[in-house]
Amino acid sequence: MHLKSPFSALENAAPADDGVLLRPMTEADLPSAHALSAELRWPHRPTDWEQVFAHSEGLVAERDGQILATAQRWRWGPAHATIGLVIVTPACQGRRIGHRLMTTLLGGLEDCTVLLHATAEGRGLYERLGFVRTGEVRQHQGVAQPTPLIALPSGWRLRPAGQNEAAALQQLDTDARGMPRPALIEDLLAQADACVVLDHDGTQQGFAMLRRFGRGHAIGPVVAPDAESAKALIAHLAGMNAGHFTRIDIDFDSGLAEWLESIGLLRVDAPTTMVRGTPLQHPADAPKLFAIVTQAVG
Repeated sequence: MHLKSPFSALENAAPADDGVLLRPMTEADLPSAHALSAELRWPHRPTDWEQVFAHSEGLVAERDGQILATAQRWRWGPAHATIGLVIVTPACQGRRIGHRLMTTLLGGLEDCTVLLHATAEGRGLYERLGFVRTGEVRQHQGVAQPTPLIALPSGWRLRPAGQNEAAALQQLDTDARGMPRPALIEDLLAQADACVVLDHDGTQQGFAMLRRFGRGHAIGPVVAPDAESAKALIAHLAGMNAGHFTRIDIDFDSGLAEWLESIGLLRVDAPTTMVRGTPLQHPADAPKLFAIVTQAVG
């Protein structure tokens, strides 16, 4: 059994008055977790669950051996975390199971900056737990169309990522996201169908990945110094995936929404970005995160 990090609040815990017991999530729970997400029509494949679980500390709520809800957190270094895949089966919603899961997940994160992307249904709960709105994500998806390439200034070019570039791309992600996620980026690099680097005179200035996710492929993360170079990265990968289902989750402030719709990737959802604790910090000359990895891990 693969037991993720234990939660101190669950030591010797007994079921609540309604018979619901919270416990750490294990690999054996992944099929049930996938079934819960499918019940809500979320697109995650079993493989998607396995990939994010490898980096997470998860919880399940069960009653009489049946899993009713899940939630996960990802700790990125000593000062940052993200929370996602908070799912309660529809038959048990409105019974404060989500509140119990969130309260337990937040235990031990009092001194951390915690990021999540909230559905409309979950936003009120997160506000009551101290999260504040900091922005919005726009989920775009559809069958990607053949996309004209975006011209880059002299000295700038796109090229495939090299075998020894992980450290440079990890640093770009850390600066853009505002939290260190080297293990996640290493994992994504190993599994991506393609990773393209934005190069300026031999120095990495940005990157983007195309990888399997959900109903087809996802583009993300996308890290770039400005919107035009982000478009160049996305256009390259969307062109590679032309004719196939493609998803990308962008920062609403990126200015890319109208352009994405022009290449066949229409907006379908708009989760709220929320943070509890110190706002995310970025170096003055840091690139920007134009597209996230997933709504769960940020």
